[in-house]
Amino acid sequence: MEKFDTILAVRQQIKRLRGQGKSIGLVPTMGALHPGHLELIRRSKKEMEVTIVSLFVNPIQFNSPEDLANYPRNLSQDMQMLVEEGVDLLFIPDEKEMYPEAVITEFDFGPIEQVLEGRFRPGHFNGVGIVVSKLFHILQPDQAYFGQKDLQQVTLIRRLVKDLSFPTSIVTVATVRDESGLALSSRNLRLSEKGRKTAPLLYETLLFCKEELLKGKDWLSLKNEIIERKLRPASIEPDYLELVELSRFSLISFPIPHVPFAICIAAYIENIRLIDNIVIREKQN
Repeated sequence: MEKFDTILAVRQQIKRLRGQGKSIGLVPTMGALHPGHLELIRRSKKEMEVTIVSLFVNPIQFNSPEDLANYPRNLSQDMQMLVEEGVDLLFIPDEKEMYPEAVITEFDFGPIEQVLEGRFRPGHFNGVGIVVSKLFHILQPDQAYFGQKDLQQVTLIRRLVKDLSFPTSIVTVATVRDESGLALSSRNLRLSEKGRKTAPLLYETLLFCKEELLKGKDWLSLKNEIIERKLRPASIEPDYLELVELSRFSLISFPIPHVPFAICIAAYIENIRLIDNIVIREKQN
């Protein structure tokens, strides 16, 4: 695995790879790698001739300095995992390399970023848009791989690629879960043993909501019942539990027949914020 920490050096290598006609896949990460990241890498390796992983904890997408400081970091373990997976190239810049000056550019994703994560984490998606744009400019991937767990983020990145005509295809890979159903996340590392036992309730909630909705249960009644009777008694404090129509990523109050939708949740467990979702594409009566 080749390792680069400057934009100039990695661009020179990308130029050589392009000169050889190689297809390039990118897996952007912030480190603290887990099997969910590895699934993205394996998908890239299957489809692309060269797989690049970027590892950069992007400070401008964090709303809280405390959250940034507490974000898990384990570089030696991450690099060992990348070598074992056969990653071709690691791009690991520091903050000064990525942002030599304070960023003044701002993205406005319109209504898509005004709900869910955008509502509770103002400025978050601007930071995501900036760092993804920089990575796409620097690394010029043919395809970039993202997990479905960050459903709203993937939706925004697809829009970014379309609006700015990036020659990159976005590949969404299904959420990887542990045996309990908990969506794998770097933030899970911060949970205590008790918190790890509680966290699968998020996915159980999504599955229960899906089952009840497809039976015709009223969403608002269902949502309030679940929050008050299932989540809060388990010391889970939700930021949101919402239905989202996928084509415009807008909130809805009931499933629309034949229209794909998602059930999305964000909640705090032991003051650690976790997100999850399930996408429902089957036809509803």
